Amino acid sequence: MRLSRPLVSGLTLALALSLPAGAAFAQRTVNGDLQQQMTPAQFKAAGLDKLSASELAALNDWLQGKVAAETEKAASAAALAQAREEGRQEVITKNRGFLDFGSKEPIESTLAGEFTGFGKGRRYVLANGQEWEQTESTELRARKDSPKVKIKPGLIGVWYLQVEGYNTMPKVRRVK
Repeated sequence: MRLSRPLVSGLTLALALSLPAGAAFAQRTVNGDLQQQMTPAQFKAAGLDKLSASELAALNDWLQGKVAAETEKAASAAALAQAREEGRQEVITKNRGFLDFGSKEPIESTLAGEFTGFGKGRRYVLANGQEWEQTESTELRARKDSPKVKIKPGLIGVWYLQVEGYNTMPKVRRVK
């Protein structure tokens, strides 16, 4: 079967225009052969009425293959985009406190072990695995077993530690 260049270009353009809307749309638009998809006037205007039955069948097979390939590409691209976003979110969550990702949401967890108060240089290990160090001389004497904590972002990369039940919030920096 030999198709003229304008006919192939027209079919390729029609295929290309029908595919970007997504995989489900692409499968729905080319369900069946071209003769079923087009009106008799469109079929004749495209010159497809000049093809023999075997040529038309070959063209339909080719078109179905193209649709299947483009559908698979669209699904792969969507899966890749989702995987990238999940990876990005994991990096943001894992590295909060080291770098500023623009989120103003506090980090909420519990202290692993007993809270013995505030003091410059003290380290606070959270249940989520993060470790923070107090950077200013704010002091508080207290004892509390595994209290809930919030670490709130401030301006210019500053973070504040708040322990449930206390209003004092010293500056801290993430060390691990």
